[in-house]
Amino acid sequence: MKRSALLAAACAALTLWPATAHAHLVTTGLGPVYDGISHLFMTFDDLLPVVAMALLAGLNGPTAGRRALFGLPIAWLAGGVAGYASGAAAQPAWIAALSFLALGILTAADRRLAPALVATLAVALGLGHGWLNGASIAAAGREASGLVGITGAIFILTALVSALVVSLRRPWTRIAVRVAGSWIAAIGLLLLGWTLSGRA
Repeated sequence: MKRSALLAAACAALTLWPATAHAHLVTTGLGPVYDGISHLFMTFDDLLPVVAMALLAGLNGPTAGRRALFGLPIAWLAGGVAGYASGAAAQPAWIAALSFLALGILTAADRRLAPALVATLAVALGLGHGWLNGASIAAAGREASGLVGITGAIFILTALVSALVVSLRRPWTRIAVRVAGSWIAAIGLLLLGWTLSGRA
């Protein structure tokens, strides 16, 4: 009995032994571009605002969807290059919380926005989050080409989600999109509260 308990404790210790940790960055072992692609899908601080932006753009029609499709990744890349060049690693969690909250509320409200306003929101989101990504990559001593993977993944995700929403015709499907927006807003509100409490 003692031997099996000792073996179980040794296995648990090896399983729980900490490996190298990379804050905010994902390492796939396939190179910086693939690391950037996987980063987007494994980092909810970036993924959920992109989904919310795509939902909002899709609700506002094909023109708004096309402008967000090109504005968001280009601004993300530009912000990422600027953040990488700056080398600053400040990553305030409230930026992500506010982007969740604002885009979630706009999606849930389903107000008709001008395509230019949707494009402006997409560019603002891209510049802010891209800058944080670039600064994180520089602080970790990684290659800037990871930004190419991130922006490529954003382009594809935005295209798929916004095109899906544009194609929805039945009234209940728009309600489902609005519900998704309200969930994203709720996540943003929780994250903002967590940040302001000083625990994030």
